Amino acid sequence: MSDLLADAVAELYEADPDEFTGRRAELAAAAREAGEPAAAKQITALRKPTRSAWVVNRLVRSDPDVRSRLDALAADLRAAAASAEGARIRELTAARSRLVDELTRSALQVSELPAPPAALREEVTATLDAAIADPEVAASLGTLVRAAHWSGFGLDSFPEGTSAPAPPRKSRTPAPAEPETEREDRRREKIMEAERTLAQADQDVAAATAAERDLEEAVRHLEAELADARQRLAEARRQSYRATSRQQRAARQFGRLQE
Repeated sequence: MSDLLADAVAELYEADPDEFTGRRAELAAAAREAGEPAAAKQITALRKPTRSAWVVNRLVRSDPDVRSRLDALAADLRAAAASAEGARIRELTAARSRLVDELTRSALQVSELPAPPAALREEVTATLDAAIADPEVAASLGTLVRAAHWSGFGLDSFPEGTSAPAPPRKSRTPAPAEPETEREDRRREKIMEAERTLAQADQDVAAATAAERDLEEAVRHLEAELADARQRLAEARRQSYRATSRQQRAARQFGRLQE
């Protein structure tokens, strides 16, 4: 990637999306004038991010530790899922919810959106959660063009729009499984399914709690504004009353002088 292209990507995906199209044209024109038509073409092909994607991009570009924290938790979750360690999976799914909630708040703060629409917050949360589950989403952080969503509960599900790999073909004459092994396999599958359900429930609780906090903050802000407006109204009424009294006294004095 040329320096001009890298600089353009950094600027465009961190700047407000409302400025994207116009600034992209300016950067592409500058690249052509600099004698780099290939870079100009690549800049022109850059896609404008949605508002929620921009919020995530800006977080990642402002805090280099975000990627490593998401990657580390994803690796721990995969290791726990592979070993079917129920207690460890529960611990990590709770950590996953806490991390996604924390990063969602940080992303909104960095983007100066203290009271965002509920849909935008949900898309930011879903994208950060998908980055833990899907390496492709994780790799695109910083240059996302739209929110990402994860259709499964755990790390062994598959993204929306993709299909699970076909299972390996079985032998025509498979050896009979031992009854104890079959029971253990079924028990393990049930544990994994329960963990996935728990993870989704944790995410739902985290999202609902965050929405509640945002609404409480919005209500407090509106109540403060209302109290301030009432105070200004009371002061305006006092000033109006005093001005009216002065006007009446002046009118009476004027009338006496004319007699």
